[in-house]
Amino acid sequence: MAEAIAQAIAQRGQLMAEAGTGTGKTFAYLVPALLSGGKVIVSTGTKTLQDQLFQRDLPMVRDALKVPVTVALLKGRSNYVCHYHLERAAAQDSFASRADVRYLTRIESFARTSATGDKSEVADVPENAGIWSQVTSTRDNCLGSECPHYGDCFVINARKQAMAADIVVVNHHLFFADVMLKDEGLAELLPACNTVILDEAHQLPDTATLFFGEQLTAGQLGELARDAEVESLKAARDYTPLPNAAQGMAQALRKLRLAIGDEPGKWPRVEALRRPGLEDALGSLAAALDVLSAELGSQAERSNELAQCAHRAIDAAARLARWRDRDDPEWIRWLDVSASGWQLHASPLSIAQIFSRHVTDTARAWIFTSATLAVGSDFTLYQRELGLIDARTGYWESPFDYANQALLYLPRELPEPNRFEHTEAVVVAALPVLKASGGRAFLLFTTLRALNQAREAITAAFAREGLDFPLLVQGEGSRSELLARFRILGNAVLLGSQSFWEGVDVPGEALSVVVIDKLPFAPPDDPLLAARLDHIARQGGNPFLDYQLPQAAISLKQGAGRLIRSETDRGVLMICDRRLADKPYGRRIWQALPRMRRTRELAEVIEFLAPAAVAT
Repeated sequence: MAEAIAQAIAQRGQLMAEAGTGTGKTFAYLVPALLSGGKVIVSTGTKTLQDQLFQRDLPMVRDALKVPVTVALLKGRSNYVCHYHLERAAAQDSFASRADVRYLTRIESFARTSATGDKSEVADVPENAGIWSQVTSTRDNCLGSECPHYGDCFVINARKQAMAADIVVVNHHLFFADVMLKDEGLAELLPACNTVILDEAHQLPDTATLFFGEQLTAGQLGELARDAEVESLKAARDYTPLPNAAQGMAQALRKLRLAIGDEPGKWPRVEALRRPGLEDALGSLAAALDVLSAELGSQAERSNELAQCAHRAIDAAARLARWRDRDDPEWIRWLDVSASGWQLHASPLSIAQIFSRHVTDTARAWIFTSATLAVGSDFTLYQRELGLIDARTGYWESPFDYANQALLYLPRELPEPNRFEHTEAVVVAALPVLKASGGRAFLLFTTLRALNQAREAITAAFAREGLDFPLLVQGEGSRSELLARFRILGNAVLLGSQSFWEGVDVPGEALSVVVIDKLPFAPPDDPLLAARLDHIARQGGNPFLDYQLPQAAISLKQGAGRLIRSETDRGVLMICDRRLADKPYGRRIWQALPRMRRTRELAEVIEFLAPAAVAT
């Protein structure tokens, strides 16, 4: 794998490399990257992986090779304390909680002594604490070179280090933010480089779709109205039309929220606009935005903050107008309603043309790597999604002995996966397996509804059977907290949904069983998916075979990958979906998984897990 990557770097080509768990893919790309002598950007899927690369893997490889390369870590601006916003937060006299007051004091102390300003270094302030949004900046509210603290800015300092370094470690969100900023003609965040390495590259189609599209959210507009009112009272106290316009905007947002309602879900624009009063509420919001833009524009010279708010209002008005009025068969627009508010989305049906242009227009090497890019060894879907049909591919299987280390179990007599009683049946089927393994299990669900239903069923079953395995449930703490507890407890059962399907590493005896409730087909009511499937059909393709099936196979491989994480791990992968055996396509899906022994007999599972039960 390292040789193939070295060749791609030398030829400035494109390589898609799938490497199974345990291959050592991080070393396989770091060694040729550090030896190449050029400037390299390494992008990862999460900030956790980013920190691991920067703090552990890169120093280890650099020391082993004895090469004098410089390395920098660069995150998005929301990860760095902002001196200006910290100062503003400290000056206010109202906070959401007493904890925020305590956290603010800690952050102020950190900002005075830190060399980086990276909030991940403030261990005693939770990552999800509300105070962080008040002491960090966003692209919307950053004052840039007009900021009085520009010379001491942690973000600017991090970018300067990245410009000067040989190897820069970023994450996918920052990478695509840079791509989009360059598209808009603004200064690039990331330095020009010879090689781009995209780890956890299976996430790229979704991340690129987000960044190549547009969003307008209740949160953005609410923050704009608040900022405009606050700044008007500071810099234009004598001009009452401005705070009145901000309040008018807040009223329009409340009217729109009432028209949208509280029912969570996603609706295509045409369907959404049929809701009573929604068209009228959007019109009121557009009018309120126009008034606010005009009033902010008239006072923009009085402060940098007012000028910035004016720019934000103009941008928001343009996005709203495009969402309401523009018809483009190559784009899909929809309304997304959740507990946290509403969002108006617009996304291209395909990112292939946009993304491939960014790749082929630069004389760089592009390396895409992950444990899950292909179905079997077929990269067709991934190549099509990114528009890189001619990219070279490489497939390296895991070195683990799956035939002896793992068992694939498909229980008999399961109801159809779309039946209400299916989740209850999953719990019933899993119970004897959990007894045999002594807990030590992940139960992964394709929906939050199924997860919550399973939680009730398994709590009742544990009480009925007298089982005292600790039960950990997604949502009852952060993912990192739950995983830490899972590892320490040693016999826990963890219920998780989407966020636990990938990027979770629990080697050793703490995890001996992974139960997956259904084949992870994307929900057909997702407007973007429905539009993509319709687009494939119009072009003469088969939406199910060309898109849905390979997507499900790759997602299943991600979930299954949680089981065997080292050469000594043993475990059972239990998939509770009868379609794996009943449907003609089931064979294609299980053949995409690592080559483990298969069974439908509970007795074989119990026998296989006997060593784990004895160890308990």
